[in-house]
Amino acid sequence: MTIKQILILIPILPLLAAAIVGLFRNFLPRWAAHVITIAGVGAAFALSVSILNQTLDGFTLNESVYTWLNSGDIHFEVGFLIDNLSAMMMVVVTFVSLMVHIYTIGYMHEDPGYSRFFSYISLFTFSMLMLVMSNNFMQLFFGWEAVGLVSYLLIGFWFTRPTAIYANLKAFLVNRVGDFGFLLGIGMVLYYFGSLDYATVFERAPSLAETQVNILGSCSWSLMTVTCLLLFVGAMGKSAQVPLHVWLPDSMEGPTPISALIHAATMVTAGIFMVARMSPLYELSTTALSTVMVIGAITALFMGFLGIIQNDIKRVVAYSTLSQLGYMTVALGASAYSVAIFHLMTHAFFKALLFLGAGSVIMGMHHDQDIRNMGNLKKYLPITWITSLIGSLALIGTPFFSGFYSKDSIIEAVELSHIPGSGFAYFAVIVGVFVTAFYSFRLYFLVFHGEEKWRVASHAHADQSYGAHGPDAHDEHAEAHHDDDHAHDDAHHHGLGPNDNPHEPGWVVTLPLILLAIPSLVIGYFALEPMVFGEFFKNVIFVNAETHPAMEHLAHHYHEFMHSPAGMAIHGFASLPFILAASGVLLSWFFYMKRPDIPAAIKQRFNLIYRILDNKYGFDSFNEKFFAGGSRYLGRLLWKFGDITLIDGAMVNGTARTMGKIAARLRNVQSGLIYHYAFAMIIGVFLLMTFFIKIN
Repeated sequence: MTIKQILILIPILPLLAAAIVGLFRNFLPRWAAHVITIAGVGAAFALSVSILNQTLDGFTLNESVYTWLNSGDIHFEVGFLIDNLSAMMMVVVTFVSLMVHIYTIGYMHEDPGYSRFFSYISLFTFSMLMLVMSNNFMQLFFGWEAVGLVSYLLIGFWFTRPTAIYANLKAFLVNRVGDFGFLLGIGMVLYYFGSLDYATVFERAPSLAETQVNILGSCSWSLMTVTCLLLFVGAMGKSAQVPLHVWLPDSMEGPTPISALIHAATMVTAGIFMVARMSPLYELSTTALSTVMVIGAITALFMGFLGIIQNDIKRVVAYSTLSQLGYMTVALGASAYSVAIFHLMTHAFFKALLFLGAGSVIMGMHHDQDIRNMGNLKKYLPITWITSLIGSLALIGTPFFSGFYSKDSIIEAVELSHIPGSGFAYFAVIVGVFVTAFYSFRLYFLVFHGEEKWRVASHAHADQSYGAHGPDAHDEHAEAHHDDDHAHDDAHHHGLGPNDNPHEPGWVVTLPLILLAIPSLVIGYFALEPMVFGEFFKNVIFVNAETHPAMEHLAHHYHEFMHSPAGMAIHGFASLPFILAASGVLLSWFFYMKRPDIPAAIKQRFNLIYRILDNKYGFDSFNEKFFAGGSRYLGRLLWKFGDITLIDGAMVNGTARTMGKIAARLRNVQSGLIYHYAFAMIIGVFLLMTFFIKIN
């Protein structure tokens, strides 16, 4: 089998599996759905690993596979760009997707949409693979839109729930805003560069670095700045950067496995991957890099604050994702593209682990997602407990864990950067370390330690304290039970009773947790030197060391003071980020294990700040009132003036009324009197003769 055939198979296998399961789900047994899709994704993972091994040996490929359309000198093609960056992304995407597929067997085993769900997540994998393997902007845009479409289907998977439909519509619309900017950026590339092929565009970029374009009036802008900012608008939508972040927390309405799939290695990292791939363009615009850095810093810090007040276990992890995406974006702005991709990879493993661990807790708690109703679950869910602890320690940047190497590298790169906005960005990421540690271990302590709160709360009290109990407390849970006698009870029973005990789910849930915990522990240690300080991204990511020397300084600092990953970890124990992270953990333990009255008192004392955080800084309210409300007002205005007044009133009914009035006047001519008609005939003959004589 040739390399090209292998590359075609990698995305085609998940697509074929999705098509078979999706089209024939009513005829296939339930077990066939997971067997077929897992086989497809598993084979794609194995082939991706083989491709990565070859790229590590120096293999690269940039080749067109199929020409879709020719328009003059412009060719719209399907092709593959295979290098270390795309091969690494292929392995991460397929591995996380494989873990999610296996996990789904246990999580969705009673859901009536079992086969449909497997079809969707396999289709999602195909879409993401097409995105990361592309060698041109057209295919990139295809994968970009395809992951958006499938995420819409997955977020609204339980389509009978109004909240799920609202969430997937919100995600779809917000991403359309970003995608509109992205499409404009691609249009700028096509118009000025004359090609959509990456290699051609990157080759022509330096010659256009000083080109100015007029957008509004006589004001001129740098072509590179405008193009890069428009492309970044697309990244802001997909990678949920302020202010286009509002869709991501609501996407928790979907089942937990897709929360892991969307928020870990796939959709939300598409924007990070795209900017890193476009590094030859971004290096030509310091203005664009500065904008990227500041927006990432705002997202990293202020989305972390929102994680502190969340009580839904999945939403805490979701806001953590927002914050970590901000860290990656800050690294991109500092020209530390390799560090951003490194954090993307480590984050994919520990964030998927945290989401799947949250799903295991939700299953154990009978679909109660309120962390205030949990406690001491380490006694009942030992595998979930230890793997979630590993994920949390990686998330907060504990030395020797994978997240430490990537997160600390970002902080140091920003500190060494001289790009405008780097001072604010450093402040944001360093404060974010404390905030991340605080809310992460608030979640950990409330869930796995302390009092077993479900024993002191009745079902009614649990329902009152949390309402619908969050996204996974779905009405379809009742439909999953074939015993109609219990369906009604199951639809309204969420959470454990005083005499119930949680229990560890089966191996299909715990095995992915264990397999994800391993790279969450060790991948950073082994990948640090080749990916950040080695030649892993040589000839893949371009950095202008003269104008943006942060990575050069970072490498010099590493080789002079740390020498090895172990040395970096040991040095990390005395660093400011570790002190802040440890302080966050200790304060969280003190607040929620020893003095739970203190957080309640703080909430009461600083109620205004709490309301601001609870209102998510007003982004949702503003969007609802200004954009949604404005659209409805404009629609009503156009309906009243355009439809009722202009079309129905003036054109349709007005025409009828006018013709009626004309007919009423003309009717008077038909008097029925012979002398009236004779007089009219005489006048007519007179006019005719006069006209005839005049003409002749």
